Parts: sequence; structure tokens; C-alpha cells
Amino acid sequence: MLAILLVAGLGRANAQNNKPTLILNEDDSHFFGSRSAEQMNLEGLHAFVDQYANTAVSHLFLCPNAMKASHRSQVRDAIWELGEGQKPPTDEFAKKWCDNARLLDERGLDPYAVWIARCRVKKISPWLSMRMNDVHNVDEVDNYIHSSFWRKHPDYWRVPGGKGWTDRALDYGIPEVREHAMAYVRELLERYDPDGLELDWMRFGYHFRPGKEAEGVLILNQFMREVRSLTKQWSAKRGHPIKLGARVPTLPDAAKGLGMDGVTWVREGLVDMLVPTPFWATTDFDVPIELWRERIGSAAKKAILAPGAEILVRAYPAAKPIETDLTSTRGFAAAAWQRGADSIYLFNYMDPGSMTGGKDAYRTLLEEGLSLKTVTRKPRRHVVTYRDTVAPGMSCDVVLPVDGFKGGTFRIYSGPKPKSADVFVVAGLAQSDGLALSRFAISTNGKKCNPAADLTELSLFSGVVRAVQHRCPTDSLRDGYNEIQIQQLPGEPQQKIVCLELRVVPR
Repeated sequence: MLAILLVAGLGRANAQNNKPTLILNEDDSHFFGSRSAEQMNLEGLHAFVDQYANTAVSHLFLCPNAMKASHRSQVRDAIWELGEGQKPPTDEFAKKWCDNARLLDERGLDPYAVWIARCRVKKISPWLSMRMNDVHNVDEVDNYIHSSFWRKHPDYWRVPGGKGWTDRALDYGIPEVREHAMAYVRELLERYDPDGLELDWMRFGYHFRPGKEAEGVLILNQFMREVRSLTKQWSAKRGHPIKLGARVPTLPDAAKGLGMDGVTWVREGLVDMLVPTPFWATTDFDVPIELWRERIGSAAKKAILAPGAEILVRAYPAAKPIETDLTSTRGFAAAAWQRGADSIYLFNYMDPGSMTGGKDAYRTLLEEGLSLKTVTRKPRRHVVTYRDTVAPGMSCDVVLPVDGFKGGTFRIYSGPKPKSADVFVVAGLAQSDGLALSRFAISTNGKKCNPAADLTELSLFSGVVRAVQHRCPTDSLRDGYNEIQIQQLPGEPQQKIVCLELRVVPR
């Protein structure tokens, strides 16, 4: 999937010395599966990078692998190589992925080498982003996407014999699993010359047998030390810094509770960038960057903290996801900047425009960027969602849906208090008797909000038949967290509130 890191840069040196402001990650399949065979040439590879030149994008993170590599590798199967009994891809996207990656190899073109070089020409900082434990399609053991290493060693799975996706992730408590990963780290650093290497521990976020996560903390800490040693060695050989980053869950306790001790990694100087992020199910609009800084202490000043947004938004686990739009992406960024973020990281934001609004919205995002100045001058939405990746025993903080008569109080982090804006609370209701005539009492930080016309455009909501809207008093919002109280008034059958958000429209 796609993720972008945008930073103002003037070639390799300036890009490395300046802090990133927006990050985008390109996954291992998207380019190959979304292009034609005729585009598998130098011009096609250059065109992919060129679309981000002279935009807000400053760092492009390039993912070369899932279980297999999307290039010819000495230590991993290539995506187009099939093992004994392995089924070839059947859908059109997967076929093109395999065929186009193979075609580039046959033509003597390594896309990652080409992209890294082209990024530097276009003054974009190139990083590689390695997926540490990808388990796409593991319910189909003979699927084309799986490596021979994974297929030959079901005893290396987190839960041997398990049926769930995360059961079939590799267990990093096993030395052979760690060496398998480390061999690819070594190959990437030897083969390519990036500005940085990111270890994506959030693909898919579960790396140890259940109950062994505490032991896993020590194991991954040592793994990170070894990778750091390698990046230092290659920095000396390349004559420039090769930085190290990592993606981890949004909460420090969730990360450590799953073996990913991001706090220690920053404290020990093992990483230059930490990306607290959800896995995939939904963007988390409540990433506590200030808590990460508090836990890390003074060492936090030496690393980039870049909260990550996903392309999907859903209010609760069973809800149908909706693709994010410009307003919700701005809302995420406004909250992140207010909480002390150093940059914004976008994942699965793929060209030509996977977000709501399509290619026009995507291009606007690239051109405008997500600086604090930009997002606080534009309409933005702050949406109630949940944590999609937490440690055993932790709550996912699911607060929706709620019954109307019971109602509730919801805390929404909306970034800096607007100087002059129209502010609305929007509550989405599911289909029910008495829907049209139901009324609600809504307040913001104890101040009554007044009913406004219902929203008629419902494309940004999931499972919503009516979107109730109340206007908030102009002086009711605070910096940071705001408490939204909502309760259905008597007179009609009880409704179910399935979505809730705060909308800020600057004047």
C-alpha cells in the first residue's frame, strides 16, 4: 500500500538535514499492478517519481517486499517466482504485479535503484520501507504471494496450526526467523543507497507467540541494535547518513505490549524516526504524540515523531470503511501538529487518487500539503474512531455505536482552537423508525449547541441514513481535547448513533 513522507529538500544533503513535514509510502505492489506493460521502462519508472516533484512531498518511502520481493533478490523469492504446488495469481491486478515486476527484471531495470536515483534528481529524499511480517492471504497456504520460507516452515508461525491471519505470522522468537529478516536487511543496504531504511513492524503488528510478548521486547530491542550497527557501517561506506525508522502502534503501551518498544528505540538512539500508526482498519485521530514525548524524555528531540494516517476511516470495527477525504486528512494533521508531531505520514494514499474525491483531491493534497498553516485555514473534520492494534488485555477504545436515549460524552482532539470559524457537531444515525423526527441535545464543553439543517451529502459516512448537525457556540472550542455531549430527546423511538465528528470551517 502507499505511504508518503513530504519534506522540503535541496538534494541529498539538504533533504537529510531538514526535518520532514509530510511522508508518503509506496507499497510493494501498487506501481506494478496499476501500470501497463508498455510503462515498464525507464520513462515509466521516472514518471512515477516525477508526479511528486515540486509538490509538498519531500520524502518517498519505497516498499520492496511483502513475504516475497518485487525485485530480483538473492535472499528472497521474487514475486513472479512460484514454488512447487503454488497457485498463480488469478485477479488482474496480481497478474500485472507479477508480470510487470518480472518484465522490468528481464529488461535489466531495478525499479528501486532507479527510483532512489530519480528521487535525488527531483530533490525528494528516498527511503526504503521493509515489511517485517506481512501476512496477506495466509488463509490460502498455496497463494502466489507467499514465500518458500513461510510455506516450508509452518512450525515458525506464531500459532502453528492456527487459522487466523495473525496466527500465521512468523514468530520472531525463533532465531531462524530473525536471520531470515536480517538477511534481507543486509541485502537492501548492500544493494541500494537510500537516505534511510524503515522497518515496518505494523505489517502486520504481531510478531511473537501469544504470551511471549514480554520476551519479545528484549528480542526486538537486540534486533534493532543489530540493524542500527549495519546502517552505521553503510553510512560510513556510502559517505552519507543512512537513517533508520520504524512503524509501531499508536500507543506506547500497545507497542511495547506487542514487543515493539519504540520508547527504548528512541532513547537508545536506535532510530531516527518513529511512526506511531494504526495497522489498516481505520485512521486513529487520537495519536498521543505528547505521551510518546513524555515517555521518551529528552531523547525525543533527536528523533522525528511522525504520526501515521491510514486511507480508511471507520467509527467501530464492524462498520463498513469509508475512504478518507481532504477534510478528514486535514483534521488528522491539525491534531498531530498541535500535539507535537514533527511530520505527517500517509499510508495507502496511492496515485492517481484512492481517497474520496479521487485524483483531483489527491492532487490538491500533494500541491497544498498538510502544514499547520494550511490545515487550520481549510475546512477539516475530526472523527471519532478507535485503536485497531493494541496489546493483549488493552482496550481498543471503541465508543460507538451508542443508543440515543443513553447518549454519551465523547472526547475529540481537534488541534488548535480556531480564531474564527463555524463549528459543527455531526451525529450519524442508522436506519430506524422515527428517524426523521428524532431530536437531540448536543453540547460542546458544556455549552449548548443549536440545531442546524441536516447534512444531505452522506458519502463520507458509513451506515448513516440521517446526519444530524448542530452548530456550536463560537467560543465553545478549546485547544486540544473537546468534550461533546449528546443525548436523544424523548418523543420518538430510540435511535442508534453510529458516527460522530466535529467539523471546523474557517471563516
